[in-house]
Amino acid sequence: QVQLAESGGGLVQAGGSLRLSCAASGPSFSSTPVGWFRQAPGKEREFVSVISWSGTTRYYADSVKGRFTISRDNTKKTVYLEMNSLKPEDTGVYYCAADPEGSWRASTDYGYWGQGTQVTVSS
Repeated sequence: QVQLAESGGGLVQAGGSLRLSCAASGPSFSSTPVGWFRQAPGKEREFVSVISWSGTTRYYADSVKGRFTISRDNTKKTVYLEMNSLKPEDTGVYYCAADPEGSWRASTDYGYWGQGTQVTVSS
């Protein structure tokens, strides 16, 4: 069992930065990959990034590659998403998720989800 809680969202101007955190509880957190997804109004939830349990493997959506960085600190049971050069199209609710199977890139791969944190990027 893993419980997840996101924080760090907010309102930022285009070109700005935010750092999201995903704090977890539960004994299995350190052994599970953790992903970030986002959902804009009227759109489906989409993959943003994922990190393996050890942190050695990371994947990014093409739309955020070079701008976002995912990392984790297993001693703090926290996964981070550093977002730079933000664009209005990055606006949405950002969710972290854990314990995936399959490709790690589909929302249906994940068994545990947080409640989400709103990110709004103004132009």
